[in-house]
Amino acid sequence: MFATDYFDAISEDAVSTAVRISDKPALISFLSEQFSRNYGLDPIVCEATLTERETLGSTGFGRGIAIPHGRISGISAPVSVIVQLQHPVDYGAVDAQPVDLVWALLSPETQGASHLKALAYVSRMLRKESLVQQLRGASNASTAYALVSEQLRQNAA
Repeated sequence: MFATDYFDAISEDAVSTAVRISDKPALISFLSEQFSRNYGLDPIVCEATLTERETLGSTGFGRGIAIPHGRISGISAPVSVIVQLQHPVDYGAVDAQPVDLVWALLSPETQGASHLKALAYVSRMLRKESLVQQLRGASNASTAYALVSEQLRQNAA
């Protein structure tokens, strides 16, 4: 498990690769289950939060990447789930490209500033083309987790 100034923790179990998902609703559901499994959050609340945020506008920010996010009660710091999809799905991204790399983020309901800082941090990380390509090429969750952990360590230094 690796913690930063922006996240309570990211565990290896919260990183998944080669996930088979058919569409955006199935992806949101999968993310919600991962938040439940890894952080003990209610999957129904997670799904409602992520779905509600998507109604405001797609969190697919381009280049096949999405950062679904929201704020919920019951956590003290932002938590993340990272998913590499086996096949891209239509996500309604701003550039109309399908999404195959997802970094989902949930933050405490009462901490708007920490949510924005964590969101900006993830966005900056995913603007690094070398990291994105390495994550896409990761053959398993351990490799993807190691890549993310190394980036987090470098950025913390």
